[in-house]
Amino acid sequence: MQLAAYYFPNYHVDPRNEKVHGPKWTEWELMKHATPRFPGHRQPRVPLWGYQDEADPAVMAQKIDAAANAGIDAFVFDWYWYDGPYLERALDEGFLQAPNRSRMKFALMWANHDWTDKHPVGYDGATCARILYPWTSTKKNVGEIWEMLIRKYFTRPEYWRVDGKPYFSIYATNRFIKQMGGPEATREVLEDLQTKAKAAGLPGIHVNGIWFDNLDSQPFCVCPQATWTQGMGFHSYTSYNNVGCTPIWQEQQAFPTVDFRISNQQYMIQAKHALETLPAPYYPVATTGWDSSPRTIQSDVFRPGSYPFFGIMDHDSDAFLEGLTALAELLSSRPPQDQLLFIHAWNEWTEGSYLEPDTQLGTAYLDRIAEFRNSYR
Repeated sequence: MQLAAYYFPNYHVDPRNEKVHGPKWTEWELMKHATPRFPGHRQPRVPLWGYQDEADPAVMAQKIDAAANAGIDAFVFDWYWYDGPYLERALDEGFLQAPNRSRMKFALMWANHDWTDKHPVGYDGATCARILYPWTSTKKNVGEIWEMLIRKYFTRPEYWRVDGKPYFSIYATNRFIKQMGGPEATREVLEDLQTKAKAAGLPGIHVNGIWFDNLDSQPFCVCPQATWTQGMGFHSYTSYNNVGCTPIWQEQQAFPTVDFRISNQQYMIQAKHALETLPAPYYPVATTGWDSSPRTIQSDVFRPGSYPFFGIMDHDSDAFLEGLTALAELLSSRPPQDQLLFIHAWNEWTEGSYLEPDTQLGTAYLDRIAEFRNSYR
């Protein structure tokens, strides 16, 4: 059983962020100003290790040791490209320069969505936030991106492999298909990736698509799901988290809080459905919690609406361990190379989904992962 945790790299200074938010800004500023929005709401959440700079190799070394000691095999970094790199310093200067980087693997998930100004955003502006950086990659220029990814990342010894091939995930899969020019154009684009990878001495690339089309609802679908794996060259499916995709998240009576165990139970149904019906392996995801209220303007009334005005699922390390264990049981009969579990997330602090210790819970989540790994050893 392999465990990979998503890593959100916006806790270091980035020139584009400074142009919008001012000198030295990172998303830590949202955490510092978060306030309780209703009785019993746990805010602000304070990192036990302090407001660290993740682009510092020594800081990243602490994260690597903590993750590896708990039994996490890889960080999957959210990777951004808006006609050039964005938020890349956490990986390039932090992880890849850390003296202990060999203790873990890393991989990339192309976060190919528009970057909108929700840091923070008000209730009335949540549905129409301005786009700061649109995702503009197309079939005409993606080949240059493939070459850069292969040269800079995929050929590194620390890069995570699934079934022998470097793992590369695409977040907004249907948007990728549409923006590349449709299924046939996407097939050609992914074939080009494989050709370039093999020319660089790699056995190919394991291309994964993030699956949003839950159960019988396909609101994001631009082509049949089977086309991903049978016609275009994707090798597997997974999910980024399990928030907003099961009934409890749609029920306003659950607002402002969402029951962790009920959310787990409903996602289990969905994951089982995916494992039984999708035409390629599905890798489930365990979510550590949810609280996107730091990304809202704190003076606005906190009420149900568009992201980030979502219900809050506070941390519960026992419920998390139960969910993780149940998902592992679902995978237990699968071939070893398909026994992959994802965790959302290592450090999504402004979405309340993180494994890193805070001052109230300490290392409870990392301790639970260690318990889980010991049970499978």
